[in-house]
Amino acid sequence: MANPTVRVGDVVPTGTFWYVPYTPETDDLAACGVPTKISTDAWKGKKVVLISVPGAFTPTCHANHLPPYIQKYDEFKAKGVDQIAVVTANDAFVMSGWGKALGFKDKTFPQILPLSDPTAAWTSQLGLSVDLSKANELGLGLRTSRFALILDDLKITYLGVEPARGVTVSGADAVLAAL
Repeated sequence: MANPTVRVGDVVPTGTFWYVPYTPETDDLAACGVPTKISTDAWKGKKVVLISVPGAFTPTCHANHLPPYIQKYDEFKAKGVDQIAVVTANDAFVMSGWGKALGFKDKTFPQILPLSDPTAAWTSQLGLSVDLSKANELGLGLRTSRFALILDDLKITYLGVEPARGVTVSGADAVLAAL
C-alpha cells in the first residue's frame, strides 16, 4: 500500500504529465495523435479532481473506478469542478486509447483528461506510487496507486487513498461528498 507524504492543506508538488489532445481526427482508434505536456501549473486558480489508477484497461480501473466519474460528470461540474484528470503510469498513447474506449470526447474532453505519469515520478513525490512487479505475477512494475485528490488552486483539500483493493475513498461518490 502507498504511504502518502502529502496531506490535506499541502500545495501539490509541481509535476508534468503527457497526454494526447482529442481532435475529431484522433477519434479513430487507429489514429495515434501527438503527445503533449501539461503541468500542474495549468491548474492554478482552478478546482480539479485528480484520480489515480494503477493501470488503464485493468479490471477495477476500467469497470469500477473511472466510469462513475464519467457518468457523474455533470454533478462534478455543478459543484464547481473545472477539470477531472485521471493519471496512471501508462504511456500517453495507452491513455489516449483508454480515453477513446471510455468516450472521452465532445463534452468531456478536455474537462476529463487522461494523463500519463510514465515513470510514476510525480506520484512518487506524493508517496503514492506502488511497486506491482510481483502482483498477481503480472509484472506491472512501478505504478501509481489508487487515490483521489481534490485540488483548489493547487491546494489539497481532499486526499482519499485506498487502504486495500477496490474503490471506496477514491470513488466518485466519496469525492462528490467531499466537494
